[in-house]
Amino acid sequence: MAVGRRLLRTLLAGLAVVAVAFPLSGTASAGVPAPTPTVLAGDATLHDRYATALTDLAAADRAAQDAGRTGRAAALQAMGAGGTARLLAFDGRGRGRAVEVFGDLESAGRVAVLIPGSDTTLDTYQRFRAGAVALYQRLRAGDPHTAVVAWLGYDTPGTVSGTVLTTGRADEAAAVLAPFLDGLRETTGPGARFSLLCHSYGSVVCARTVTGPQVTDMALFGSPGTGAATARDLPTGARVWAGRGSGDWIGRVPHLRFAGVGFATDPVDPAFGARVFAAGAAGHSDYLVPGGESLDSLASIVLGTARTTEAGHA
Repeated sequence: MAVGRRLLRTLLAGLAVVAVAFPLSGTASAGVPAPTPTVLAGDATLHDRYATALTDLAAADRAAQDAGRTGRAAALQAMGAGGTARLLAFDGRGRGRAVEVFGDLESAGRVAVLIPGSDTTLDTYQRFRAGAVALYQRLRAGDPHTAVVAWLGYDTPGTVSGTVLTTGRADEAAAVLAPFLDGLRETTGPGARFSLLCHSYGSVVCARTVTGPQVTDMALFGSPGTGAATARDLPTGARVWAGRGSGDWIGRVPHLRFAGVGFATDPVDPAFGARVFAAGAAGHSDYLVPGGESLDSLASIVLGTARTTEAGHA
């Protein structure tokens, strides 16, 4: 028991280091009001879904303004600017959820689904969106028949919270992500290949998501661990990749697990058995910065041209 208490203190100490070095403010959005999202019939077209989500976004903007939540209102106005956003889903209540598409899903042969980590909310959405846009532009340079889906489909934990040390939020998210991926397959061209790109706590989500054969690759980056000892323990037949930039503070967080706290083996450790990809000098929030080595590596995974930097297996 003394060992367990020491381990828990070590994990919490690592979290405290992160809190000092990397404070975030997403938790302020918990009480934001918004209308209940519109429910569409199962046979609704992509066009119908995009149009309805934009209508829901506009209604949430008005509700935020009426409630004096100027920060949220500004964030929603940025999301809906120009009326061109392709949102498969939108929920403006609380921390918020949104699923945005970049590219043409119906003609895409390769689809990257981007899963965010902690403190990603509608208030911080533009940071997440910028990464998705950069990835899409990089993919288009290699193959015009690609699409990116930015999946903020779960309540992300706060960076400084007890939930960020456990798999609870990830389990809830995985139960939603798995059927979403199955449904997404129906909107793409036949034989489309999916890649899950999973950042930070998002890698815990992906590692707990049961995937079908359409998901050919899963990339974990900036990961605290997955809760699993090895890549073979994950409920997927996809190739599993892992990368960490030399500037990422998460490498200093202990990769341990005890009594449901912590996330076990470091995914870039050879013992985990992932295919390690080059991430350059990326910091924790820099993996999708244009021109970076990590963005090139992630794009090559999606395009099917990636190589490992060292011996490994999925």
